[in-house]
Amino acid sequence: MNSKVDDGDHKRRGYHDIGGMSAGPVAQTEHVLEPWEKRVDAMRVLLGDDKRKLLRADGLRNAIETMGENLYLELGYYERWMAAIIKVLTERGVLTREEIETRISAVSDTLGLEEVEPRPMPAAPSRETN
Repeated sequence: MNSKVDDGDHKRRGYHDIGGMSAGPVAQTEHVLEPWEKRVDAMRVLLGDDKRKLLRADGLRNAIETMGENLYLELGYYERWMAAIIKVLTERGVLTREEIETRISAVSDTLGLEEVEPRPMPAAPSRETN
């Protein structure tokens, strides 16, 4: 979704709650998942399995619904999932933003990509100091 939707009930609805709103026709075509989309889904499954228990469906949904309206509207479906995974893993201290950026850079170098188009990410968790 590329634009903000306001049906006059915006204050009672979350920005993510667009059910029942007029948004135009829905394309009735098959969407073949890109390899990266399949990987995002696989990460979500692995992070939520009984061994890891890091990201269950409610945690993914909460991270998506609290990422902020601008980020939510800018990202596509699996981009939101990836942003939610990043948010949860950094908030829980599993990974740091620096570790994620270092890995992105390493993969980009390995693949010989000149530049990876940066995508918006959720705000980094604040570091509390005692």
